[in-house]
Amino acid sequence: MLQVGRALLDCEDGALAANHKLIIDRDTKYCGEFRALLANAGCDIIRLPPRSPDLNAYAERFVGSIKAECLDRLIFFGEASLRRAIREFVAHYHRERNHQGLGNNVIAANDAEFSGTGAIARRGRLGGMLNYYYRQVA
Repeated sequence: MLQVGRALLDCEDGALAANHKLIIDRDTKYCGEFRALLANAGCDIIRLPPRSPDLNAYAERFVGSIKAECLDRLIFFGEASLRRAIREFVAHYHRERNHQGLGNNVIAANDAEFSGTGAIARRGRLGGMLNYYYRQVA
């Protein structure tokens, strides 16, 4: 777990490099040593109250989505393949995947791709496991 914490805090490409706050639940994997590592790096830790999964609903939903749509369908041969799969899924999740909570819209839509009137094309990610269909610009 501490190796994961160090990877998160990596100054160049770590997930927490530009952030200052981290919301965590009361899971035992967030031990005192892990929390101290984050605190020493300048990260404010906000611990959720016990037995309150609804307070972290967005994170729980994202974890459920990435597990069901991506991670449970792949076999990883090391950390690099896991990181690539997560990177591809996050790009798909934000730029290509429709979200019912947003009126079936995309989080970070590229309007240039949606203005086409040409033929329908497909962009596949992770060997075609994640697909995105769009109209080509004529």
